[in-house]
Amino acid sequence: MLKLTFGNFASSHINFLFIVLCIFCLLKTVFFFFYSTNSKISFTLLEVNQEVYNFLASAGAKYGVGFWKPGSGIIHQIILENYAYPGVMLIGTDSHTPNGGGLGSICIGVGGADAVDVMAGIPWELKCPKVIGVRLTGTLSGWTSPKDVILKVAGILTVKGGTGAIVEYHGPGVDSISCTGMATICNMGAEIGATTSVFPYNHRMRTYLEKTGRAEIASVADQFQDDLVPDPGCEYDQIIEINLSELKPHINGPFTPDLAHPVSEIGAVAKKSGWPLEVKVGLIGSCTNSSYEDMGRAASLAKQALDKGLKCKAQFTVTPGSEQIRATIERDGYAKILSDVGGIVLANACGPCIGQWDRKDVKKGEKNTIVTSFNRNFTARNDANPATHAFVTSPEIVTALALAGTLNFNPETDYLTAPNGEKFKLEPPTGDELPSRDFDPGQDTYQHPPAESSSIKVDVNPSSNRLQLLEPFDKWHGGDLTNMKVLIKVKGKCTTDHISAAGPWLKFRGHLDNISNNLLIGAVNIENDGVNKVKNQLTGEYGGVPDVARHYKANGVNWVVVGDENYGEGSSREHAALEPRHLGGRAIIVKSFARIHETNLKKQGLLPLTFADPHDYNKIRPDDSISITGLKSFAPGKPLTAVITHINGSQESISLNHTFNETQIEWFKAGSALNRMKELQ
Repeated sequence: MLKLTFGNFASSHINFLFIVLCIFCLLKTVFFFFYSTNSKISFTLLEVNQEVYNFLASAGAKYGVGFWKPGSGIIHQIILENYAYPGVMLIGTDSHTPNGGGLGSICIGVGGADAVDVMAGIPWELKCPKVIGVRLTGTLSGWTSPKDVILKVAGILTVKGGTGAIVEYHGPGVDSISCTGMATICNMGAEIGATTSVFPYNHRMRTYLEKTGRAEIASVADQFQDDLVPDPGCEYDQIIEINLSELKPHINGPFTPDLAHPVSEIGAVAKKSGWPLEVKVGLIGSCTNSSYEDMGRAASLAKQALDKGLKCKAQFTVTPGSEQIRATIERDGYAKILSDVGGIVLANACGPCIGQWDRKDVKKGEKNTIVTSFNRNFTARNDANPATHAFVTSPEIVTALALAGTLNFNPETDYLTAPNGEKFKLEPPTGDELPSRDFDPGQDTYQHPPAESSSIKVDVNPSSNRLQLLEPFDKWHGGDLTNMKVLIKVKGKCTTDHISAAGPWLKFRGHLDNISNNLLIGAVNIENDGVNKVKNQLTGEYGGVPDVARHYKANGVNWVVVGDENYGEGSSREHAALEPRHLGGRAIIVKSFARIHETNLKKQGLLPLTFADPHDYNKIRPDDSISITGLKSFAPGKPLTAVITHINGSQESISLNHTFNETQIEWFKAGSALNRMKELQ
């Protein structure tokens, strides 16, 4: 077990709950905090959200936190532009924090409660990870982009193949990838479950550091270059070989980011699978693909189409990753080209990638296809429509498919038709890695914490429906957990988006009771293949998952969730652990967990348990009661027992494994990690 200390910390505004946790724990020292808005900035929205903005600004000032104001951009892009550098260790409250690996940084995503530990100076614990080596040879060229590397890797490893591992890219092919391209690859390492991903220091990183005003850091990195690359003869737990010269453009999906297809084959696969061929919307940008190079390559394709009088057949949106990118692509003409071809330039924010999209062109339940340069494409993630077939690919391929209006288009071989009937083929995209002039920083959106903050007050209105101070969870009562109801037995994939939906729910991220009304509303109930429809075992009636959970809690009945493989993959969203605890949950029993979510559950005093025999999943029925025994002798490495009581009164016992260490068992006994921290003050 590793115990790590970090000198840098970052968070986005949708994970600002950790500041509320800081107030609860009376912590005083943090490093830097990042806020990004997910709405188009206007005076109206600023007024609507003023309570939240004021809270963040005042909390940042109170606790020594640097505050990036609304409109600054997406946290990961800001980190790359300002804070990441070769060799730094940084922790952040978002699963895509590893984006900084594109600058040779060890950047790890965690939940909010883990972040509180870091801010309090408590070492962060991590089971020593394996190392997966991805050896790159050859050279990127033509339509193939850095995004295709990680799309290919995701197809090989699947969404759980990187769990418990760091992915280290190396080999002669690395030098053909830009620094921001390396960041794209590391960013999406979250989609394979990796702890983090990293590239070795090279001249592409040096150039990026110099271009972003950090030449002195580049000079120091040059002096220590031998320490920032793989050791000669080092061994990996697993090796993946990719020849970039042979790699073809890829597109992954729908509904999962590891379903990989060469772009040349997606049309045929879609026809065979019954997926809608028409591309309704193409969306480029996000933290994964909104670099200057990304926008330039997309604009080069748009310019070719405009020269032929052609505009996008599909709707087309552009999301700059930061204020610096927005200002620079406006200055250099990329934004105008993308707008002229039919694009709508959105705010510098996560936007549709996390469901902040007021989509009007299709009705909920209407089957349709969208293509994005985002990182995730889980069911209903982007637009809250479970019938939307979302595919992830590079900005270049998104642009080409938006121009063609169909998945059945291979830009390497197929032709577009101009308004005058002329057939033409797009030339491969081109774009400068970095602007020839310096970046335009745009508006100054950073607020430095004041030197003196003792007089600053952080106010939370008790009647607010947006902000709510946390109350401590109850402690373990000292005995076994008996006669718990099965709230839901989940069928298939259950990401943190299924457990705690984003989109319109994000406005309640600071109010635990209100956001708990989205608990597991996206999870599929194995009993009826429905979503948000479970049987209340006390009344016999069916209701929404959060409603039934609240009824159980009001009647003093604890409950459990039963799930499948890789439960909790996706976002680091700590609310996916806070909500079940708040509504009376005690244990989550599954075949396997995603790393961050498993830790988040432990932090909130829940029991994340796995079937010793995965086939035991089939023994539990939705109307069963479950008792967890062996808790009086709860110890690392010692399995617990679940006694299953069926509705006919018969019982059977199964063994449940766990990964708790001694410290984490103390969290459980205290009721949560925060409770334990409070006890130790």
